[in-house]
Amino acid sequence: MPYPDRFYPVVDSISWVQRLAALGVGTIQLRAKELDDGAALQLVTDALEATKNTTVKLVINDYWRAAIVAGAKHLHLGQEDLADADVNKIRRAGLTLGLSTHDDEELETALRANPDYIALGPIFPTTLKSMRFAPQGIAKITDWKKRIGNIPLVAIGGIKLEQAAEIYAAGADSIAVVSDVTQNDDPDARVRAWLGQAAEAA
Repeated sequence: MPYPDRFYPVVDSISWVQRLAALGVGTIQLRAKELDDGAALQLVTDALEATKNTTVKLVINDYWRAAIVAGAKHLHLGQEDLADADVNKIRRAGLTLGLSTHDDEELETALRANPDYIALGPIFPTTLKSMRFAPQGIAKITDWKKRIGNIPLVAIGGIKLEQAAEIYAAGADSIAVVSDVTQNDDPDARVRAWLGQAAEAA
């Protein structure tokens, strides 16, 4: 299976991770904010335990020290997190590294870290967090994919299933999804639909 998978949900709890794993999701990012070191280590350890006998590639957002200590295999960092992280230590621990980008300067910073994938966002307006950056739009996906070449490109930010085909066609290798799953009236059905769409686009 590719990494990250074509459909890449981002969730904030172990219960969500377990729910998605049971539905057959291949790559899941666990993004829980504002934890201290002890709580972060506990969360990462418990999440890895919860996915131990599955094929899930669990991506830890932000908490790179906890990811190393707990033996995680995949990490995602935002630009602020990247500035404070020890990339050499992350690499020595054998973790893959995905990085968020929002503009040309951040892309250059990300490329210097030789990431395993680059996330571009927000593609559309998103209500989940106040964004410092304007929506990128679908055309930017094509432009950035040309620039990064073989590095997988993950599109994120306000994306709904109905837009997926166009976003894959524009050059995205993967689509990261938050609210279209977690705030959906029937999350399980939505996930199954995403998995079907992703398989079709593969």
